[in-house]
Amino acid sequence: MSSIIIVLIILVVLVFIALIKTIQVIPQASAAIVERFGRYTRTLNAGLNIVVPFIDSIRNRIDLREQVVPFPPQPVITQDNLVVNIDTVIYYQVTDARAATYEVASYIQAIEQLTVTTLRNIIGGMDLERTLTSREEINAALRGVLDEATGKWGIRVNRVELKAIEPPTSIQDSMEKQMRADRDKRAAILQAEGTRQSAILTAEGDKQSAILRAEGEAKAAALRAEGEAQAIRTVFESIHAGDADQKLLAYQYLQMLPKIAEGDANKLWIVPSEIGDALKGLSGAMGNFGPMGGGGSGNSGNSGNSGGSGGGRERREQPPID
Repeated sequence: MSSIIIVLIILVVLVFIALIKTIQVIPQASAAIVERFGRYTRTLNAGLNIVVPFIDSIRNRIDLREQVVPFPPQPVITQDNLVVNIDTVIYYQVTDARAATYEVASYIQAIEQLTVTTLRNIIGGMDLERTLTSREEINAALRGVLDEATGKWGIRVNRVELKAIEPPTSIQDSMEKQMRADRDKRAAILQAEGTRQSAILTAEGDKQSAILRAEGEAKAAALRAEGEAQAIRTVFESIHAGDADQKLLAYQYLQMLPKIAEGDANKLWIVPSEIGDALKGLSGAMGNFGPMGGGGSGNSGNSGNSGGSGGGRERREQPPID
């Protein structure tokens, strides 16, 4: 009786194992390779799948999502015999699980080695300066070669990126010095341009200021001259309007003489020639209003003689000149 129970237990375990091997659940974005007696049979897609237990076996489970694989820095020699280290990143996706399983032993290692050899071929035809400034060109060339080579492996290379391009330390120091010299040169040029522009603007400002000052002085001189001319015209018109005679002018001359004589520095007087005529007119006017001129009603000649004789007496009374 106990042997029958043991056999039943063994049968139940075998049935349970067979059920486990019969039902295969494949996750989304994955695929599985099924082999029957070591030979490829079919590819299981995502979902619930039934296989023959103990006859069919799962050879490989492959992730069909896009994969990102960074590769370590690779030393590459440029056309000008300089060694640079280049880091690369590959974005790829398995499109055929069967080809990825049977066409290549390890597609990751194959992609890495293909990337290194292709990168060396591309960089070997460029100098250092072009290598540093042609990342897009290198990425496009590398992607084209990888995509063509990995197509038969059931792999599609979507993108290839260069993470870093590191030249030798001596070259980096030289590049830094060159960039520093270029920055200093640009700074000196900008400073010189600024100084030149400042000098130009200052000169323009001084020029405009001098022009405006000269125009202001010219206008002020014109206004002063116009004012003086207007004053002269006003005085002239006032004199003509008042009908001033020789007597009034002589009187004004006599009033101005004390002002001319003011000051200790006045050693020399300049008397206008017209003052003689004015004084003659004034002396004649004063003679007409004197006591002798008033008594002679009709004998003007006697008055003139008296005046002449009086003038003679005044000349005799003058003290002798030393």
